[in-house]
Amino acid sequence: MQLANFAEGKWIQSNEGARELRSAITGDVIATASTSGLDFKMMLDYGRRVGGPNLRRITFHERAHMLKALAKYLMERKDALYELSYETGATKKDSWIDIDGGISTVFVFSSKGRRELPDDQVYIDGTVEQISRTGTFLGQHVCTSLQGCAIHINAFNFPVWGMLEKLAPTLLAGVPAIVKPASSTSYLTEAVFKLMVESGILPDGTIQLICGSVGDLLDHVTCQDVISFTGSATTAQKLNQHPAVVKNATRFIAETDSLNSSILGPDAAPGSPEFDLFVKEVVREMTIKAGQKCTAIRRAIVPADYTGDVIDALKARLAKITIGNPRDESVRMGALASQGQRRDVKEKIEELAGENEIVFGDLAAFDVVGADRDKGAFLPPVLFHCDNPYDKTMAHHVEPFGPVSTVMPYKDFDAALQIANMGEGSLVASLFTHDGDVARRAVLGAGAYHGRMMILDRTSAAESTGHGSPLPHLVHGGPGRAGGGEEMGGIRGVMHYMQRTAIQGSPNVLTSVTKKWVKGATEIKGPEHPFRRYFEDLEIGETLISAEREVTLEDVEKFAEFTGDKFYAHMIEEAAAANPFFDGRVAHGYLVLSFAAGLFVEPDPGPVLANYGLDNLRFMQPTYPGDTMKVRLTVKQKTPRNEEYGEVRWDVEVTNQDGETAAAYDLLTMNAMQG
Repeated sequence: MQLANFAEGKWIQSNEGARELRSAITGDVIATASTSGLDFKMMLDYGRRVGGPNLRRITFHERAHMLKALAKYLMERKDALYELSYETGATKKDSWIDIDGGISTVFVFSSKGRRELPDDQVYIDGTVEQISRTGTFLGQHVCTSLQGCAIHINAFNFPVWGMLEKLAPTLLAGVPAIVKPASSTSYLTEAVFKLMVESGILPDGTIQLICGSVGDLLDHVTCQDVISFTGSATTAQKLNQHPAVVKNATRFIAETDSLNSSILGPDAAPGSPEFDLFVKEVVREMTIKAGQKCTAIRRAIVPADYTGDVIDALKARLAKITIGNPRDESVRMGALASQGQRRDVKEKIEELAGENEIVFGDLAAFDVVGADRDKGAFLPPVLFHCDNPYDKTMAHHVEPFGPVSTVMPYKDFDAALQIANMGEGSLVASLFTHDGDVARRAVLGAGAYHGRMMILDRTSAAESTGHGSPLPHLVHGGPGRAGGGEEMGGIRGVMHYMQRTAIQGSPNVLTSVTKKWVKGATEIKGPEHPFRRYFEDLEIGETLISAEREVTLEDVEKFAEFTGDKFYAHMIEEAAAANPFFDGRVAHGYLVLSFAAGLFVEPDPGPVLANYGLDNLRFMQPTYPGDTMKVRLTVKQKTPRNEEYGEVRWDVEVTNQDGETAAAYDLLTMNAMQG
């Protein structure tokens, strides 16, 4: 098949200078790809001019609903993608990680967008900063969508997940994307992309696709664009030093080579659950996707006394791995993605063999089920033993991106951490231990060199997602050799495509910009009690000032008797007076909250469906018997949750007879919509 590019809202095909893409299983040509005829400058212009405005005019919640609809559409049509995925060398399990994992990532970002972002185009970052004495001049950090394009340059090993894990936070941020998959497996990416376009869910200009060379694309980037790259460190460095990228300080996010490690804790002796889990995980990471994972375990670091046991256990499990055509249900490991990739891995194996001993795997003699070993891009798992990882350092610098790992012994645990850090930065390190002190030592000693650390023991093993599984909720990236970037990480990933701006102004200005009431802004008197008003009718700043209530000593003693809270500061005058915070007996803080609710709650059935919590509660001044209290209740923020109800955040301030703030907090209620 002839792959097509999707540019400026239309599909474009060309045979000129086409590259042949071959099956990883048979070596047969299955597709051709060319970008001849594309105007890359106009693609960027189209994304900025059409896609960006279309996304920015809708809110975070609308974008999140868009992502959910897209994920559902792809999930309903995923089966056709599995057959094509076999040609990349992937087994059905490998494809599940790639296809279902990618779609699930879109679902996660949709959910987090609806739960953690406002129904607005402005994201509020942090709290209000009071930068004037009386509070008439304030500061607030906000984030807004960049007004450029995201350029996603993806790797060959996950043609579906690699695209979707970048697209989800980008589109949620309100930024259009140009996707450039690695050519060797781009036929699978194109198939998914066609489904996205055919769905009609995404606004015009939101996504574009380049199958092949990017030509002069990077010549036209600006300060509003973002480049997100996955691949080799050498290529990342070259792209990051492009003159236009440097001149315009274009954001560059990189996820590159990573010599990830896994450490067997000193307590994890042979026969322990942690020992068995370690062996299982190393073999799994060597063989899933034929070891073509940026998070795969390249260095297995083990106590010197257990080295022989570890090698024997790994060899026993590796001997059970069946290699071959992934369509065969007996096959545990498929092929590498291409013949070129196989050649590269073999060269790296030869480099490592100059310093280290191969203890498992014979490149010249291994069986392949259901395919021709030479026509396909097959390799066996290869296990090295590095007897001196302090002096023989090749395994800390050379990454064979395939089913290869090296066992390294350590003398003591500090040495194990030193060895892990010798990779000069990685995406992930794992530790297998049942000792909490060992876990803490690992985080303190190696955390700075790793983007993620998975610490596994018998307690968490059953529900663990594994060493090599990046999750949309957590940061995927790492320092140094790993590229220094971050992807996913929940809402953190969305912020890579937004600009943080410090807004300075009056409380009314900040309220208008953020759609969140700021103390000191105008208070609006509504036509009736705010608890009688439906979600859509409430206005930001709508305020109720309650009647007053005196707090008596009898109230305090009844509350103590009723709740059982007889803390001395509420019950014993002399002891309370000796406390540096009080002048004598004080009312319970929760009594103050209860009385506050009694002053502002509307008791009859109405639009308020439930009170589901308090945020940011602080008791600012003690409330003494004889004090008088009243409450200011203000609509602070509104967030729709579905078509039936939304969340209302109320700013609550309890003051005493002197106007001093006794308590302040955010009250959260669910309010019905009128429909």
